[in-house]
Amino acid sequence: MKRFARTCFNKFNSPTLLHRYSARNIISSSEKDAVRNATREGPELSNGLNWGLSGKGVIVKEKVFQNLTALELLQKGATGIEHFVTVPFLARGHVGSGNLKITRAQFTKLLKQVSSHISSISELYVHDGAISSLLKCNAKVRVISDSPSSVLSLSKLLWRTSSRAVSHDTCPLTVYVASSISSSIGESLGIKGDIGFIATDTERSSLILCGKSFADANGIREAITALSEHIIISRGGLPLSAGLLVSSNLVMLLFAPEDILRNFSDILVSPEAGVVISSEGVSPLFQIGNSGQCVWKLPSVVIFASSDSSGTIPSISKLTPGQAAYHFLAGYQDGKFTPAYSKNSSVDPLELAKGLLSKLQENQISSFLINVNGGQTLKTGTNLVNLVQSALQENSPPFKVKGGDLKRKYKSFLSHKYKELPKEFLF
Repeated sequence: MKRFARTCFNKFNSPTLLHRYSARNIISSSEKDAVRNATREGPELSNGLNWGLSGKGVIVKEKVFQNLTALELLQKGATGIEHFVTVPFLARGHVGSGNLKITRAQFTKLLKQVSSHISSISELYVHDGAISSLLKCNAKVRVISDSPSSVLSLSKLLWRTSSRAVSHDTCPLTVYVASSISSSIGESLGIKGDIGFIATDTERSSLILCGKSFADANGIREAITALSEHIIISRGGLPLSAGLLVSSNLVMLLFAPEDILRNFSDILVSPEAGVVISSEGVSPLFQIGNSGQCVWKLPSVVIFASSDSSGTIPSISKLTPGQAAYHFLAGYQDGKFTPAYSKNSSVDPLELAKGLLSKLQENQISSFLINVNGGQTLKTGTNLVNLVQSALQENSPPFKVKGGDLKRKYKSFLSHKYKELPKEFLF
């Protein structure tokens, strides 16, 4: 009997038979979504969804609509956002250096108030998405909102994914949107006015948007990026504040300040910095409009844009992987340093630098340091591509500076910030 049981177990666990069995008897998540979309005349009344929302503190009062299309949201009364706003940003955990702080007790109280408000609304809207379109290295996101307008706005930021993927994810992010909540809710947190605010807690993987804050696209990107970074890293991805440039067969990562990135908008995949790199390839953190492509091959070139008007840094020079990690960690710009080229990362820049070093070594990716104030005309992406292609073909000289003053500045900054650097990190 035991032998028979083992035989049956092995038989039905063979990949071929499992595939055949699944194909005949199991409806795929995409097919379920198709069925759902085809019967969207009535409200979404999934018991599974209702249970999932109750687990997040939200009770469905009457109706809940899940993953409506843009057209359906407009039919429900959604309006597009013409003017972006900037609202106060409260954070618990390491989410940028310039944000207001919120305590655990304050966030807990706020979350209860927001959940209670959303539960009092007759029609709720749920949208499921992801940060990064890499299948194995993304972070799932569920938006629970009291208005179709906020969902329409947020759906333009998130990559598409199935509801099943979100509901079965081990650590999804949750975004609570209370656009119609009283403006007085912020008073206890020291926030005045009716424009709204953003509050986030990395420990809870939760983001709260009150009032009109769902129109603050930059603030939302910053908050969701910080919440998702550790999840992405745990799944083998490396989140980086870089621009993704693609020209013909050349895929490049560009680390540069925002104003420099804008110069190369003609070949930037996304106007916003932020990518995830893994063995699958490279993908922008956020959705890029209606583009059919969402994952590109691993970059063959990584560029670090440094601004130096003293003439100490050459126009372009080749870096070893260790030098690339060192310059990435410093992020030098005319006497100032921005580690990892990011002011808002929730991850230790040194850990990101180690991860970048590993990627460069494993995939033999070429690295260059470009001085954007070094006399080269780099006002368009085409100029940049031409410069890089010339450097690749002509074997650009290794990095070397005149004098030791700049090297001392780097060492002084990094030694003060980090007790010890890996031996591979070199100036």
